[in-house]
Amino acid sequence: MLKAYFNKMKGTTKSPPRVRAEEIIWSWVGGFIGIGVVAYLNYSRFEHTDLVMIVGSFGASAVLVYGAIKSPLAQPRNLLGGHVISAITGVTCYLLFHNHMWFASALAVATSIALMHATKTLHPPGGATALIAVIGGEKIHALGYLYAIIPVGVGATIMLAIALLINNIPKKRRYPEFWI
Repeated sequence: MLKAYFNKMKGTTKSPPRVRAEEIIWSWVGGFIGIGVVAYLNYSRFEHTDLVMIVGSFGASAVLVYGAIKSPLAQPRNLLGGHVISAITGVTCYLLFHNHMWFASALAVATSIALMHATKTLHPPGGATALIAVIGGEKIHALGYLYAIIPVGVGATIMLAIALLINNIPKKRRYPEFWI
């Protein structure tokens, strides 16, 4: 029984083939422009305010929406819904349990996973979005539920718009695979 358990960890398929150079270049271009626009807004427009425009989980979203565009986890519904649901979940957990940060952190991530599954919006960076709402600094905590709109909703929408524009330039790329 124990042997069968550990044999499951060997995997069942081969590693996928390398992607073409063109795919790498377009992924890079999308990632650079997508994060660049959001970061530019953050540092040029919001730096001297109580608002934030960029969160760390956007880096992981960039990998999906510019580098793994066929993945169900990278589709618009997942990108937007996963981030916003997770942001609301994270803020709620922080507000209710900020005196027990370990519990608020675990509850925020686990609950966001469950809610994303239930709503068909699973987007792995959403787990980080929920966690950032709990462990983030003063600026993040001061936003309260506004965090779900700015930076999360607006930032993800900007990244989606850029993904739609960039990912459809090359003839061999198409994004999205589905909307709903």
